[in-house]
Amino acid sequence: MEFIQKNFGVKMRNKILLLGSGELGKELVIAMQRLGQYVIAVDNYENAPAMQVAHEFEVINMLDGDALDKIVEKHNPDFIVPEVESIRTERFFDYEKRGYKVIPSAKAANFTMNRKAIRDLASVDLGVKTAKYKYATSYEELKEGVASTGMPCVVKPLMSSSGKGQSVIKTEADIETAWSYALEGSRGDLMEVIVEAFIDFDYEITLLTLTQNNGNTLFCPPIGHRQERGDYQESWQPMQMLDIHLTEAQEMAEKVTRALGGSGIWGVEFFISKNGVYFSELSPRPHDTGMVTLAGTQNFTEFELHARAILGIPVFDISFIRNGASAVVLADNNRTNFPNYTGLEEAASFKNTDFRIFGKPSTRKFRRMAVALAYGDESVEDLVLRAKKIADKIKIV
Repeated sequence: MEFIQKNFGVKMRNKILLLGSGELGKELVIAMQRLGQYVIAVDNYENAPAMQVAHEFEVINMLDGDALDKIVEKHNPDFIVPEVESIRTERFFDYEKRGYKVIPSAKAANFTMNRKAIRDLASVDLGVKTAKYKYATSYEELKEGVASTGMPCVVKPLMSSSGKGQSVIKTEADIETAWSYALEGSRGDLMEVIVEAFIDFDYEITLLTLTQNNGNTLFCPPIGHRQERGDYQESWQPMQMLDIHLTEAQEMAEKVTRALGGSGIWGVEFFISKNGVYFSELSPRPHDTGMVTLAGTQNFTEFELHARAILGIPVFDISFIRNGASAVVLADNNRTNFPNYTGLEEAASFKNTDFRIFGKPSTRKFRRMAVALAYGDESVEDLVLRAKKIADKIKIV
């Protein structure tokens, strides 16, 4: 550790203020603690997964700017690490001016928490290829946007996560339902949606992109995934794709992350079609589809990469090790008081597999509660099937 201090300026023990404490935050806390860091986990409910492994926790409404200010002043952290969308991110600019380090940067956190800001940056400012799109702040504007982009088209809240509020419009009758559903799924107080022309894509990928203080940007092997209700169900790594398409995606990812600035792991999403690569979305933090890296697919998980980038510990290479797949375990109804799980012995009976129970204190229909993992020399298609079998064995009771 003395070598790291001398050469890279890494403190022995930093104070990390983690804003968002779900399952991704939990894995990040574990990665941070393995590097000797001190973490305060923050969310809007008690017993969130990351709180269970952090040194301290705070429960606040992170959309309340005054409450957020008080927490920052109370803990005086070395790093402020946002892990969810529903945060008063405009406060981050002031924090940076006052000397706090926001991950990856105040600009990145603010832009990427809002689909409007990141889409305009990519499409208008950087000239990155995206689907045709319009914005709407009312039902009438949505109808105009649909007329402009054409049907079928996709409607999403400008601020949401895990596909919430996202739907496809195929007929005129779908417009009103899509508007209501988008507002229900919107996080925060931003009542605006984006309507996008539907891309006839062959598949979609997440390209985990690592930006670092030393300026060296690295890419993880591309991750394929399948969605339902706008939320990922299975992911696999690597996704087989043409080199020309992978290179195009990497160039786009580097261009957008460079414009936003800062160090960390980014989940950059793309649609791949016969016409090439289309930029879709970007998250400045570990990505849910990237939980497949917990299957040992590469030399560092996405959480370990994020931790190292935050602390300024350089990563010189991201090496692919083995094929892997993940499949989610979803709740089927509403429960409180820490649900129990059955079937873990059966789930553990499969060769070259693993699973993670997130420890969420309550459930709701389709809430992600655990993830099953499979790895080995088999094809990713076979590994996905095995991961789904494991997930099916785990029951929430």
